[in-house]
Amino acid sequence: MDFKAQIKQGIPSQLPAPKPYPTEGNPAPKRKDILNTAEKQLAIRNALRYFPTAWHAELAPEFADELQEYGRIYMHRFKPDYAMYARPISEYPAQCAQAASIMLMIQNNLDPAVAQHPEELITYGGNGAVFQNWAQYLLCMKYLSEMTEEQTLHMYSGHPMGLFPSHKEAPRVVVTNGMMIPNYSQPDDWEKYNALGVTQYGQMTAGSYMYIGPQGIVHGTTITVMNAFRMKLKSGETPQGKIFLTAGLGGMSGAQPKAGNIAQCITICAEVNPNAAQKRHEQGWVDELISDMDSLVARTRLAMANNEVVSIAFVGNIVAVWERFDTENIFVHLGSDQTSLHNPWAGGYYPVGLSFETANELMASDPDAFKLAVEASLRRQVAAINKHTAKGTYFFDYGNAFLLQASRAGAAIMDGDKFKYPSYVQDILGPKCFDYGFGPFRWVCTSGKAEDLRKTDAIAARVLREIKAASPQEIQEQMQDNIQWIEQAEENRLVVGSQARILYADAEGRAKIAQAFNDAIASGDLAGPVVLGRDHHDVSGTDSPFRETSNIFDGSSFTADMAIQNVIGDSFRGATWVSIHNGGGVGWGEVINGGFGMLLDGSDEASRRLQSMLFFDVNNGIARRGWARNQEALFAIKREMARTPQLQVTLPEMVDDQLLEGLF
Repeated sequence: MDFKAQIKQGIPSQLPAPKPYPTEGNPAPKRKDILNTAEKQLAIRNALRYFPTAWHAELAPEFADELQEYGRIYMHRFKPDYAMYARPISEYPAQCAQAASIMLMIQNNLDPAVAQHPEELITYGGNGAVFQNWAQYLLCMKYLSEMTEEQTLHMYSGHPMGLFPSHKEAPRVVVTNGMMIPNYSQPDDWEKYNALGVTQYGQMTAGSYMYIGPQGIVHGTTITVMNAFRMKLKSGETPQGKIFLTAGLGGMSGAQPKAGNIAQCITICAEVNPNAAQKRHEQGWVDELISDMDSLVARTRLAMANNEVVSIAFVGNIVAVWERFDTENIFVHLGSDQTSLHNPWAGGYYPVGLSFETANELMASDPDAFKLAVEASLRRQVAAINKHTAKGTYFFDYGNAFLLQASRAGAAIMDGDKFKYPSYVQDILGPKCFDYGFGPFRWVCTSGKAEDLRKTDAIAARVLREIKAASPQEIQEQMQDNIQWIEQAEENRLVVGSQARILYADAEGRAKIAQAFNDAIASGDLAGPVVLGRDHHDVSGTDSPFRETSNIFDGSSFTADMAIQNVIGDSFRGATWVSIHNGGGVGWGEVINGGFGMLLDGSDEASRRLQSMLFFDVNNGIARRGWARNQEALFAIKREMARTPQLQVTLPEMVDDQLLEGLF
């Protein structure tokens, strides 16, 4: 069969031969053995329901072996043999372009050059899955190949529930991931119900088909690091020769060294997994690999003395680096951490003192002992960080639940009832970007042509320069940072997988850039449609008290109304697909986040949709942030109401603090 025929087939008509499970690459760690015997039987029953009963006798023991060996049933026998990557949109079998664009985005998320654990359908974060198993992938792609513009595919945590009649204005796909009853959203609940095959962790952009490789987080990290240095350096100082020390080179954290190079500093990033470090080095995302601590110390001193801009991956544990740099009196200007601490007990964080291989064995064979080792490691890491911050290091939580998990481990991370250190959203992205409406707007050129991406870069730069000329002083810095970013994007070699780009823009910028793209498609200047999207890590999409909404101080940071309103509002304003997840970068049960995708095809209909949806997608969040009394958001929403008479937002009256004194 050719590629199109295989897609349209779905579950094959003949039982394929077993496949040896690949040992090379970067396999996912073995998951916790958490099911009892009856639950394991239920997991097999759940897996077999995808296949004809005549196959069950052969598949049942095979799936049982997978469950025992890997902790999950991935159905590896059914992984397709064709190469997995984002093909040009014209190569997909589809009844409508919207469906084809979603197929392209799904395959991009599973591209081995993009995905962290592609054999297990995991895109990033150690557990951020597109699907739970390969049968779900096959069914989903088949449904998309058959879908018309009057049908909607409903995806239940990776499972394609089916095509339902709808209408042309409805989303083509609605995605939910991990939507648990609230009392069943602890880490072990994910382990159990994922092993049963009834839910999954969609992360943010993995389960919503909007991941574009590490480029997305490169931009956010670049903005964060640049602004952190601006906050901490003296006037006239530059980041050159200054250290940014952090950890993690996985799917998301792998962006850190590239961002450090763009921000013009010395980046030292520790990674315990040699495969992950080597992959980032081969891709050009990190300049140098060092596995010996003495060599790291010497190389760091040389880089400081020469005011270098360089990124160094240390193949080893970050705790050892913090401790050694303290005893060596190497001054660290910026410190953070981007290990996957939202997933601390299943491969997201590796404890100091254990080899990578030993830790992987321990987390499966003795989860309680592994947890104790992680907690002890976190206490040591925080103790070392505290010594550095006493010398003047600026340390911030980079949204990976580091502060939260360290506090739960009993580390010396608290100052009374608050964390000693801020989230990067509290200090940087919240007040400087999100409150003003700036967030991670992204697009993918579905033609697959680098020339189309080059043209969209130029279009976006032109639009941003035009907007900047009339922008108020409050957002001039944000505008200039993003103009500089997009003008340097091609030379920074950010593309991994699809021909994609990201920048931070507000509602005005997103709509004007999108409209310019749609016009270029209509005129034939672009060779194919463009998919719009964003990271869920944005102004409106995510309610996360320890990250995206950590600068919300009216008590509502622990509510999820904004994210739910966002995905509902986008769905009837023109989104091609919408998604809502439990989980994301800070952990299962700690966040609700939503996203969208939108296909621009050059039509008048696409113009109408983008204007309606993009406006709400941003201003919903600004309105909520303004209601929380954030001054930057109040400025932004008042400015928008002055420009848009149909927008009427409830504004807060400010209360004199003295009125509250002595009331209780």
